[in-house]
Amino acid sequence: MPQVHFTPNLKKHLDCPPTEVVGRTVREALDVVFAENRRLRGYILDDQSRLRKHVTIFVDNQMIRDRSHLSDAVTSESEIYVMQALSGG
Repeated sequence: MPQVHFTPNLKKHLDCPPTEVVGRTVREALDVVFAENRRLRGYILDDQSRLRKHVTIFVDNQMIRDRSHLSDAVTSESEIYVMQALSGG
């Protein structure tokens, strides 16, 4: 099963441990996580259900291409990393 991981800066705001999910795309995988943690969705997606500007997702060490529909494929062995960019100096 694909596994979804979140960076520590997101974990400071919400409980989001690594989670094994069912899904064939990034969207399907995240929907499983969001069903269990609805508040997390607002940190990751905007009001149009697109990836927020300062969030990036890697699947098997490759940045996803589809930030709008999150249609990038995942396999049963995939590692999905959701990262929120930090800004400031």
